[in-house]
Amino acid sequence: MTATEAIGEILTRAREQVLGSGVGLGQADLIEVLRLPDSQLDALLELAHEVRMRWCGPEVEVEGIISLKTGGCPEDCHFCSQSGQFSSPVRSVWLDIPSLVEAAQQTAATGATEFCIVAAVRGPDERLMAQVAEGVAAIRAAVDINVACSLGMLTQRQVDALAAMGVHRYNHNLETARSHFENVVTTHTWQERWDTLRMVAAAGMEVCCGGIIGMGETLEQRAEFAAQLAELNPDEVPMNFLNPRPGTPLAELPVMNAKDALRTIAAFRLAMPHTILRFAGGREITLGDLGARQGMLGGINAVIVGNYLTTLGRPVAADLELLDELRMPIKALSATL
Repeated sequence: MTATEAIGEILTRAREQVLGSGVGLGQADLIEVLRLPDSQLDALLELAHEVRMRWCGPEVEVEGIISLKTGGCPEDCHFCSQSGQFSSPVRSVWLDIPSLVEAAQQTAATGATEFCIVAAVRGPDERLMAQVAEGVAAIRAAVDINVACSLGMLTQRQVDALAAMGVHRYNHNLETARSHFENVVTTHTWQERWDTLRMVAAAGMEVCCGGIIGMGETLEQRAEFAAQLAELNPDEVPMNFLNPRPGTPLAELPVMNAKDALRTIAAFRLAMPHTILRFAGGREITLGDLGARQGMLGGINAVIVGNYLTTLGRPVAADLELLDELRMPIKALSATL
């Protein structure tokens, strides 16, 4: 088989299996997808968009996030400026409940259906759980929006408590492929994260789990990561691209090539045809405005609007204008309840 025939075969196989049957590609096929040449990128993105439209529909889920507790984290995640182990400029700050409610109201005003409370911790202590409970109750009383949380690794008791509060979705990223994890984090294991996610799913909360692309992993490890996420079967996968932060161990890594990022988005869609695939951190510097459009037409069906935890995002109006231009309706809250 010639190289050209091999390229045609993987796209044909993906069209038949994923588009035709709704069954995601496995790791070996995903490696082939990630190795497709630039000349086939448009065809790949078009196929990924067809898959998204067939199995997820045209709606786009919009979400805002805010940090309840920023900085001072004891973990050594090498990409994160919130780690207390690095010399990055982020310092520990707590947000008060009125500010949390105001942020949720502002997020809802954009048309978003999801608002995520994030804390930079290994896992929540009693003080944080109490503040989250107060915050969730205050938000639910003030605004009609789903509340999600991202509070690190959990015990079964904490999982049950969050479910009882009415937390709709829990985010806990695996970050990268299991085989690459120890190159990115050393203070806890990939398995610990996996165990938290399994408990969250068993408690009936939606599972949000993704990671960061461009942290020195190989193409094979990107395919491994997509396959591992598919095995977890998350409701949502946020796709972040490394934005190298000053003072962190990954500060000197180059920003990921835009075409490689788009190939990765398409590969993740072909691995998980039914999943919410969300544009998240780093897309601005990795893809720019044109890449954002290509990503939305290449498998993405959700976005975080506004700023991230410690970095700036695209202006909310710019994302909403793009969705309007592409004629992609924002998912209504009633459809998520």
